[in-house]
Amino acid sequence: MPSRPRIALDMDEVVADVMPKFLDAYEREFGKRLQCKDYWGKKIYDIPGANHLRSILYEKGFFRDLPVMPHAQEVVRELWENYEIFFTTAAMEFRNSLEDKYDWLLENFPFIPWKNFVFCGDKSILKADYMIDDHPRNLRAFAGHGILYTSSHNLDETAYPRVNNWLEVREYFKNLSV
Repeated sequence: MPSRPRIALDMDEVVADVMPKFLDAYEREFGKRLQCKDYWGKKIYDIPGANHLRSILYEKGFFRDLPVMPHAQEVVRELWENYEIFFTTAAMEFRNSLEDKYDWLLENFPFIPWKNFVFCGDKSILKADYMIDDHPRNLRAFAGHGILYTSSHNLDETAYPRVNNWLEVREYFKNLSV
């Protein structure tokens, strides 16, 4: 059987929504709920006075109960029919995230086998046909077709095809011939 084309999917801010936890942390710290306009164009921890909030990424359990991005499960399941799917996360910086992310993937994407989970520090090692990521630096180092998933911090990036949500991911791949 010929091999299927491969798609590498980033986790954080692509299939897993980290924003609710950062918004909650900001509100606990500063007593104010941020609106999109307050952090549009940057990460929440890039807001003046809030860079210490980045430290929550290192806490055990931070990644374990993140919400799944809307429609991600159904679209990934559809893509799995014609593509090999690999979840790829540069998790090595956040040592406590490894078990959390592994368990999160098993729980939320049980139809993708564990052997398709790639935990790495540098995504340039990946060999896939497509990669969906919210960080342009990961796409620059990738040899295949990079697709930028919109996030508040990458709005000015224009070097890659962009998808804003999982319904657009579905359309992107529907328009390709496999």
